[in-house]
Amino acid sequence: MIIELFQLASSFVLGLLVGSLLTEALILLPYWRAMDPEEFLNLHGSLGPRLYGYFAPLTILATVLPVLAAITSVVFGSAFFNLSIVPAIITLVMLFIYIIYFKGANESFKTGSVGVDGVSEELERWSKWHWVRVSLGLVAFFISLLIL
Repeated sequence: MIIELFQLASSFVLGLLVGSLLTEALILLPYWRAMDPEEFLNLHGSLGPRLYGYFAPLTILATVLPVLAAITSVVFGSAFFNLSIVPAIITLVMLFIYIIYFKGANESFKTGSVGVDGVSEELERWSKWHWVRVSLGLVAFFISLLIL
């Protein structure tokens, strides 16, 4: 019962995270890229902390729950314990990508330290890394659904 509860919660939160990342990629990112760089930096100074306030708890939950689902599957001997490890590893990779790249990039947008001339290039790099996270998240989410 506890295994199923963690698996269900994991799938639910992964779905929310992936949906949010896709929204950011398909709606916000094109809008940001079309903006004047100075306007983008001004917007990101206020919008960045709000996005962080939304994504930080969601990202933490979407990392912790798959890890807990994997641990309970292994400890209590679920038939899918091997498969349950995959979303846990993927979400940890997604978290490390955030820590290694996005934390600094987002801070440079928020503070404007990227500079007006660097916005376009940095948004291009940001987009590529974001799509890596989206792709990883989709794989983790679909595997979590298979486990259910």
